[in-house]
Amino acid sequence: MLNFSAWFQSTTPLLVPLSLIFAYLAILVLVAEGITRLFSDDKELTRKVVHLGAGNVILLAWWLEVPASVGIAASIIASLVALISYFLPILPSINSVGRQSLGTFFYAVSIGILVAWFWWLNQPQYAAMGILAMCWGDGMAAIIGQRFGKHHYQILGITKSWEGSLTMAVASYLTSSLVLLGVQGNVWQTWLIPLAVAGFATGLEAVSRLGVDNLTVPLGSAALGFFLNQIGYFP
Repeated sequence: MLNFSAWFQSTTPLLVPLSLIFAYLAILVLVAEGITRLFSDDKELTRKVVHLGAGNVILLAWWLEVPASVGIAASIIASLVALISYFLPILPSINSVGRQSLGTFFYAVSIGILVAWFWWLNQPQYAAMGILAMCWGDGMAAIIGQRFGKHHYQILGITKSWEGSLTMAVASYLTSSLVLLGVQGNVWQTWLIPLAVAGFATGLEAVSRLGVDNLTVPLGSAALGFFLNQIGYFP
């Protein structure tokens, strides 16, 4: 009884933040299901809505001070589910894009790596910077590029649109700037470092295949932002 009481007291503080996160994800699933029903011919739209919404979990985990162990465990579970779904259609709303891609798997893996890395350093803002560059930058780039992309270019045999790449750069810059603004305030690093991060993220997205940008963009963006802020004095 005493052991159970101690366990319950130790886990109770996690109940509220985890409940909020689960509630957010449940709403996201319901929204995705509604979009699937309304736009049954556009599976990519549903996938990108999930892509955009799921990345915001990193903000909730940061603001609600979810322990790294919880975030890493959730990432491992999500990675396994995504990998299984690559072979079996258990997540059709986010995998039915008409092409073979491990993007969902890399998405979950990148969150786990960044949580393990920057929670340990007590600087979760860089994990948020990387994930938001991926979910908002890459997500909006796909939506805008597919619907309004008229001017195309090729890199390493990969075709992209200038409209989509510009959207990627702008979204990555805005999310990175907002994260740094909230942490270190209105200083020059807040506005200049995201320029480099946005350019780097856009380049990584342009040369990635098979959804690997869901790994390279967040890791590369977070690492570059962290490094530049270290040499720019601000932690």
